[in-house]
Amino acid sequence: MKNKFLVAGVDEVGRGCLSGPVFSGAVIFKKNIKKSIIKDSKKINFEKRLILDKYIKKNSYYALGMASVKEIEKFNILNATLISMKRAIKNLKKKPGLVLIDGNKTPKINGLKMKAIIKGDSKIPEISAASIIAKVHRDFYMINLSKKNPGYGWEKNYGYGTKQHMLALKKIGITKFHRKTFYPVHKILSKK
Repeated sequence: MKNKFLVAGVDEVGRGCLSGPVFSGAVIFKKNIKKSIIKDSKKINFEKRLILDKYIKKNSYYALGMASVKEIEKFNILNATLISMKRAIKNLKKKPGLVLIDGNKTPKINGLKMKAIIKGDSKIPEISAASIIAKVHRDFYMINLSKKNPGYGWEKNYGYGTKQHMLALKKIGITKFHRKTFYPVHKILSKK
């Protein structure tokens, strides 16, 4: 049963990456959380995100959602992002009365009030918290992938198109974890 007073914040991470899934977090704060210490995940370093991730999880109801590389390639990155957000929202144990989404689009879930907020991750603490838990989860996912797929620098670049990653794509090749519909990867494939 949903609680009309509960507000969930939702954000995604990994949308611009060349490899790996897109993850979304959904967070509903418990009463005792200090909103003032929570910042947009892009504005804090890895160590600080780890500390805040633990704090948020201890003081919130939270859930994660994911859309795979296959889903990104099949539905496109925007729709895959909305799928991952929908999964995160549906995975929440508590049902919110309002869901605030970072960006300009919301997933469709019947009977749930949603509002898109551009730059919400820097304006709404619940969205910032969702970005932090999703980023920490995705970073560790990519760090683990890097152990089986060395050379791409995923343990540091987490799948973004850094110089090291681009050089590795040309030298080592494309893995099943790469998004083949994304231009830099597609460009390499089309030259074969």
